[in-house]
Amino acid sequence: MNATIVCKPKDFGVITLEEFMANDYESYEFVEGELRPMSTPTMEHGQIGVNIIILLHSYVKANKLGRVYSIETTFQVGNSGRKPDVAFLFKEHIPANVRQASSVPPDLAVEIVSPSDTLYDVQEKVFEYLDAGTQLVWVIEPVGQTVTVYRSRTDIKVLTVKDTLTGEDVIKGFHCSVAEIFE
Repeated sequence: MNATIVCKPKDFGVITLEEFMANDYESYEFVEGELRPMSTPTMEHGQIGVNIIILLHSYVKANKLGRVYSIETTFQVGNSGRKPDVAFLFKEHIPANVRQASSVPPDLAVEIVSPSDTLYDVQEKVFEYLDAGTQLVWVIEPVGQTVTVYRSRTDIKVLTVKDTLTGEDVIKGFHCSVAEIFE
């Protein structure tokens, strides 16, 4: 499935961002007024996601910093409803009602590149997160085993398996080797 396909399933009709955020539209994101199907994660994608969740969750929980969220958790990101593969919110940013989608963007968003993702789609997501107030975005690329760290549209660095990934000033003190992500 191509991630650039825009889809309005007949069952949903025309919906608004508010309706999307209030309901569970499994395997869809809401972008530019349209429902977009998410690609089905591969085993590799799932394995990398679990590795990140375990590493982040352990540190975040031990330091009582906030919460780590997995894919299928919807965040309002500007005028979109996005579902990062992994996300982090500081405890003071967690909305009061956790039984619905988050009305705020994540403080950290992690996107794992899927075989069907295009560079355009990934960049669109990254810049949408940053423009909405996300402080740090990690894009994990399984084929090259790299992590691209975005702080802004101009503050971008690529890490390889020989490097250490840190939470910088967002998740202070967090660090792991990039190689651990791909184990």
